[in-house]
Amino acid sequence: MMACQDWPEPVIRVQALAESGLTTIPERFIKPKSQRVTDYATHSSSTQPKFSDTDINIPVIDMKHLYGGEEGQRAEALHRVAEACREWGFFQVVNHGVNHELMKGAREVWREFFHQPIEVKEKFANTPLTYEGYGSRLGVKKGAILDWSDYFFLHYMPCSLRDQTKWPNLPTSLRNEIDEYGEEVVKLGGRVLEILSVNLGLRQDFLLNAFGGEKDLGACLRVNFYPKCPQPDLTMGLSSHSDPGGMTILLPDENVSGLQVRRGDDWITVKPMPNAFIINIGDQIQVLSNAIYKSIEHRVIVNSDKDRVSLAFFYNPRSDIPIQPAKELVTEDRPALYPPKTFDEYRLYIRTRGPNGKAQVESLISKCDSN
Repeated sequence: MMACQDWPEPVIRVQALAESGLTTIPERFIKPKSQRVTDYATHSSSTQPKFSDTDINIPVIDMKHLYGGEEGQRAEALHRVAEACREWGFFQVVNHGVNHELMKGAREVWREFFHQPIEVKEKFANTPLTYEGYGSRLGVKKGAILDWSDYFFLHYMPCSLRDQTKWPNLPTSLRNEIDEYGEEVVKLGGRVLEILSVNLGLRQDFLLNAFGGEKDLGACLRVNFYPKCPQPDLTMGLSSHSDPGGMTILLPDENVSGLQVRRGDDWITVKPMPNAFIINIGDQIQVLSNAIYKSIEHRVIVNSDKDRVSLAFFYNPRSDIPIQPAKELVTEDRPALYPPKTFDEYRLYIRTRGPNGKAQVESLISKCDSN
C-alpha cells in the first residue's frame, strides 16, 4: 500500500494487495450487489475459452475486404461495420495493417513494467491534475468504492502534450515501443474514421476534420493491469461506463477474457480474436452522428487465477472544438439531439455528475430538448 500526496486519501496499489496473499478483498473494493456479475461462474475461466460460430460475440470485421477486396466484399464489410456501430457500438478488426509482432511486443513490455519493483513504478505515480502516469484510481471522491486495477496513462497526441520524460524507462525498450505502437494505432484510427464517415454518408475526411485534423486530434494511451483477485465475484476491474471520447482502440489480453459489453439487459463477455483490435464508439461520435452510432456501456471483470493486461488507445477530438451533430444528419424528422459542447466542456460536465454509466451522453438530450 503506497500513498500519493495529491489524492484525498492514501492510494492503494491493487497489484501489491493481490501479491500480499490476502484471501478476502478490502471493503473499499466490494461493489453493491446491483453492480456485480450475477453469473460469475459462467465468465470465470482463467484462459480464453473455446467457442463456436453460434456463440454470441461482438461483430468481427476483416479489413482486407475494405481495402483492395472485391466490390461486393467491400460493400458487405461496410454494411457490417455500419450495423455494428448502430447495434453494438463495438466490433473487432482483423487484417488491420498493424504488425502482429508489434502488438505482442507492446503488450508484453507493459506486462514487464507492471512487474517491476514498486519503487520503480512509484517514480511515475500520477496525480488528479492530469492522471498522466502510474495510477490506481480514477476519481477523487473520498471514500469511493474502488476498482480492482492499476493503470498507466499517457498523452500521445497532439505532439505538444507528448512528454517522454513521463513515460517509463524500464524496461529499456518501453519508450521506443510506445512511440512505434502509438504511430501505427493512430494510422489505424484514421482509417477507421474514414470508414465510419463514408457509412454515415459524409465526406471521407469528415470525422477526422471534426476531431481537429491529423495533427491536432487528441490521442492517449491507458494501459490496464488487472491483478488476480481472491473474490472476483464481489468487485470489478473497471466499473460500468461509456467512453467519453471519440473512439477507443483496444488491444486485449488474448488469453484472459474480461471485457463485457451491455446488450439490452444482458452483459456479453467479449471473446478476443487472435491478432485483433477491439474498437468501440465513444460519446463524441454518438453526438457527431446524431445518435445513429451508439456509445455503449461496458465494464471489466477480474479473474481469480491470472492477471490481465490490455492497452486502450483513446482517439479524441481536439479539446477546444465544439462537437455537435453533423448538419447533414439533422432533418425535420430527426432534429439535432445534442447541443454544441467542446470535449473539455463535456469532460467537466461528466466529472461534476460523477460516474453514471451510459447516462452521461444521454443526459445531454434532455438539455437540448429544453433549450
